[in-house]
Amino acid sequence: GGIILTASHNPGGPKADFGIKYNCENGGPAPEKITDAIYTLSQLITKYYICRDLHADFTKIGRTDYDIEGYGKFTVDVIDSVKDYVQLMEEIFDFSKIKELLGGRVMGQFNVLIDSLYGATGPYIDSILVHKLGVDPKFTSHTVPKPDFGGGHPDPNLTYAKHLVDTLKKGEHDFGAAFDGDGNGFFVTPSDSLAVIAANLNCIPYFQKHGIKGYARSMPTAGAVDRVAKETGLPMYETPTGWKFFGNLMDAGKLSLCGEESFGTGSDHIREKDGIWAMLAWLQILADKKKSVEDIVREHWSKYGRNVFTRYDYGIVMHLGLRILFEDGSRVVFRLSGTGSSGATIRLYVDSYIEASDQQRLFLSSQDLLKPLVLVALQLSKLEHFTGRNAPTVIT
Repeated sequence: GGIILTASHNPGGPKADFGIKYNCENGGPAPEKITDAIYTLSQLITKYYICRDLHADFTKIGRTDYDIEGYGKFTVDVIDSVKDYVQLMEEIFDFSKIKELLGGRVMGQFNVLIDSLYGATGPYIDSILVHKLGVDPKFTSHTVPKPDFGGGHPDPNLTYAKHLVDTLKKGEHDFGAAFDGDGNGFFVTPSDSLAVIAANLNCIPYFQKHGIKGYARSMPTAGAVDRVAKETGLPMYETPTGWKFFGNLMDAGKLSLCGEESFGTGSDHIREKDGIWAMLAWLQILADKKKSVEDIVREHWSKYGRNVFTRYDYGIVMHLGLRILFEDGSRVVFRLSGTGSSGATIRLYVDSYIEASDQQRLFLSSQDLLKPLVLVALQLSKLEHFTGRNAPTVIT
């Protein structure tokens, strides 16, 4: 297995979050039986030793041997993960076709706007988009990683990626993406993004070669991808929240694509969320369909109908978890979410389905469509009373 040092999508730095994550031999998050065992063993620790500074140069690729007093020889092996990852992406996608799109040879001038939010994706974005695919560096931002993410919040939602959203609203760019601190989040409207990618996986060479086994989503995620699975006749799985549950299905050979409402998307090429993969998947679809993001999503809704979805975040609370199902198929879900080091967030998910034949409502604003259901959810839950907040901290 491997140890990952990450603040996830939380603010990082000396006075903020810092996390240690353990991934197993399959590359995916450790299941509960392993993390529970680690926790049990941690309670038996009576003392620990601190190794002297090894003065390891992590910019130098290769092995360095150290002689640690009282321990013996110790080897540090620094690898070039960017090189390995880029090679894998070149095997999955048709880079020449994506390069034609980005170079304006498919639909005319095509401008992207990519924000790494000072997280770990920066070097990968530079290598793939700038050096491999020929994107002008001015269209990528915050690609030099910083321990505190530049003092910002590395969660690529409409609140914390507001600068990107506001810039895209000016209409000068054809595609925009933002990544969280460790690169496993991607924003295009999570439920729709997962469903659109699912409906167009045959555009991606990897799936042309290996086929499509099935799809999965976390329980709170809107059921848009379910309708794609029904249309294609492929298996569809709903899992508890947590990427480790997707990994189990992938290891069993039952899953090709999965996603969750908190912007995570991935395929069976690895056992983790992969925001850069999701960005490249969208670019491959755009290059193949020769249509804009808006046109592709509208056509998708016209064929499959639309799952209108919103998420309200309220922090900080202690205990709450509930799912309410309505007769028309609408859902209200309350769930406690806590990856940060202080407090937790209560998330309210509201999901309602609009038939493809309902052209009058199909393309309206999700917030307008869901307003009556949101009001019912807030009245039932008394969130304002229990949290002391008269408005959510984040609306997605």
